[in-house]
Amino acid sequence: MAAIIMLQGHVFHSFTRTDLREGGAYVISQFIGGIAPAIFLFLSGVTLALLMDAREKAGLSAAQRLGASLQRAGYLALLAALFRFQLWLFGQPYTAWRDLLKVDILNCMAVSILAISFLAVFTTAERARNGIVIGLAIAVASPVISLIDPASLPEYVRMYMVPDTLYFSFFPWAAFVAFGLSAGSILRLVTAEQMHRGMQWCAITGFGLIITAQYFSNLPYSLYSNSDFWLNSPGLIFIKLGVILVLLSFTFLWTHHGAGEGWSWVRQLGVTSLLVYWVHIELVYGRWFGFWKESLTYGQCAIAAGVLTVAMLALSGASTHWQWRGIRSLFDMISAPVKVSKPARVSGD
Repeated sequence: MAAIIMLQGHVFHSFTRTDLREGGAYVISQFIGGIAPAIFLFLSGVTLALLMDAREKAGLSAAQRLGASLQRAGYLALLAALFRFQLWLFGQPYTAWRDLLKVDILNCMAVSILAISFLAVFTTAERARNGIVIGLAIAVASPVISLIDPASLPEYVRMYMVPDTLYFSFFPWAAFVAFGLSAGSILRLVTAEQMHRGMQWCAITGFGLIITAQYFSNLPYSLYSNSDFWLNSPGLIFIKLGVILVLLSFTFLWTHHGAGEGWSWVRQLGVTSLLVYWVHIELVYGRWFGFWKESLTYGQCAIAAGVLTVAMLALSGASTHWQWRGIRSLFDMISAPVKVSKPARVSGD
């Protein structure tokens, strides 16, 4: 679902005519599209929690569990560097070397996981609590971090730390990784019999966060002197978290009582979300369709988003089919019975 939300959001952001960007359709598209990166960051925290829990149950030491988490952060940092390099290379000669330093969502994932990797030394139950505490701390501190004088920090450090509409900075985006870590830990503590009740509480908590955060965000006064709702407000973080929890409960119900375990085109996009993200960014923001940049109507953008979704689904299906065929061929080659020819009889045997 996050992949679908992301695709439409980026298409509208790149191709909508400039005179239509104040209209309701564009605003709604971008608001919904802003949920997608929060979902991806949240899910990166969930998978980190599953990794930590698996290592804990495997009997690994605290140092080994910490090392596994740090490896996850290093892997994402490498992907982030490769992603920026590819965009810089394909954009030549119009891209500058400074484009290599832009803080994207993969950079944010890597730094966020690096920052909370120490939670690997705790138990799963402790991580469920500590993740919430860290997420709250990051969200609440974000407007305060915005008070830092930009001139007092090196630009590269500022891009990673201080809230900015141009970057995925640690504040406030890392809060979703911490909340995801807590959610993933809770999923490991809940039994199969308790899962439906747990998802009911997930939905209730989600709606409660949305309503409460919206109420306090609309108050005429604030505890912060410079809180910007669309940039660093804890209220927006909690609203997005609430939406994620509601979507999580909905997707659980749909998977178990709707789509089942059969093939799902939504799930297909999800299992190859990194590939879909990487390729579609080049198509939407690269030079491939530059003649459409900021020149399409709402209807044309909707059609373009549909075509892009189908194209990414075809790419996703081809990638998993090729990967499966490759693994299957390798398995067949390894497991094929070895034919041993019987030695020829010689005179005197």
